[in-house]
Amino acid sequence: MNSTTHPVSGATSHYRFKPWNVGRFVIWTLFAVALIVAPMLFRSSLALTMLSQIGYLIIICLSYNMLLGQGGMLSFGHAVYTGLGSFIAIHAMNMASKGSFNIPLVLIPIVGGLAGAFFAILLGFVTTKKSGTTFAMITLGIGELVASMALMFPEFFGGEGGITTDRVYGQSFFGITFGPAIQVYYLIAVYCFVCTAAMFAFTGTPLGRILNAVRDNPERVEFIGYNTQRVRYFAFIIAGFFAGIGGGLATINFEIVTGADSLNVVRSGGYLLFTFLGGATFFFGPIIGAVLLVLASVLLSELSKAWLLYLGLVFLFMVMYAPGGVASLIMMNLRLAKFGKLRPLLTSYLAMGGTALVGVMGAACMIEMTYHLQLNAALGSELTFLGATLNAKGFTSWFGAVFVMVTGFALFELCRRQFLRQWGRIQEEIEHEIKRGEAL
Repeated sequence: MNSTTHPVSGATSHYRFKPWNVGRFVIWTLFAVALIVAPMLFRSSLALTMLSQIGYLIIICLSYNMLLGQGGMLSFGHAVYTGLGSFIAIHAMNMASKGSFNIPLVLIPIVGGLAGAFFAILLGFVTTKKSGTTFAMITLGIGELVASMALMFPEFFGGEGGITTDRVYGQSFFGITFGPAIQVYYLIAVYCFVCTAAMFAFTGTPLGRILNAVRDNPERVEFIGYNTQRVRYFAFIIAGFFAGIGGGLATINFEIVTGADSLNVVRSGGYLLFTFLGGATFFFGPIIGAVLLVLASVLLSELSKAWLLYLGLVFLFMVMYAPGGVASLIMMNLRLAKFGKLRPLLTSYLAMGGTALVGVMGAACMIEMTYHLQLNAALGSELTFLGATLNAKGFTSWFGAVFVMVTGFALFELCRRQFLRQWGRIQEEIEHEIKRGEAL
């Protein structure tokens, strides 16, 4: 291993190890350790269920980002491939339990993946003939078409009740029956790690590189002799394969699949929304999005009936102020840390976070009182929100909520303006450092 030092500026330097990329090796090791250790730290059944959902949703969101982030293809029908993968997987499990199809449970996700790729081959040939808005509309139409077929063919899709199965069948796999949830989690974790590594490797392949070029400048790609439709088609098939694997893992986890839940456009919209929130322009962004998806759908939905409204407001805020998602915020601050400029901003971050929290709490009180008046009026005018008792018909509660919200957001705006001036000055200092380093 060779260790070399490259000066970037007079004050900063970094080390590069050859022939291995040590930083990347450390990150992947930490990812594997996190998957192994997570159920040991969070031992409750709810936490284990959430970890399992995060595992297969990471695969699905990464496969979706193969279309959106890497290929610039805005799809509204990604749930078609996860859902059909789930249905083929559950039929394979039922056939295996009856003895008519001999396949161990550990290979069921592969069956789902092959099903997802098969339907991507069939439907993607038509879908990828167009790009941009036309592509998005075609995927929306196909998504609605397949979702409606779920009720037309109850023999295959199980009607409104769906299809159930039992994941404990056949002989155990090295003593593992996959009956306990912890065993299912580790099966999902293994697939999550392998699929994440495979999709990351895809970004470095010639197909992955040319897919980025098709996203950025399709006319130039056509000019140098590549068929952009074929590139999109191949990427679509690969994304369908990984989406099917995620669907197969979801089937093993829940042991039930319903067409109304797994094939509808709302499910596809969820993959789009959280992939965007996590950060579609970075590979690890969809991983953050998958975590947020589970936290929002499991925890936030338990806290409030208005969780979809909160989710919409967060999405609106991110689109307006951080279109690169959470991943872009992380990378911008890592850049500051690299140049030693993060510490001066910590006070501003704390001030903005604190004032924003005050403003959000006031707004949340108003939303909760409005929901209570509309949906729970029969229970009386009082409600409990985060330990506080509010009177939805009382002037004092409304005045207090408005006062807290206005005060919080006004202070936030003052802190934000101060932060922007500080941010601009630090960015100029970093640019000067970079130019000074290049001149040396």
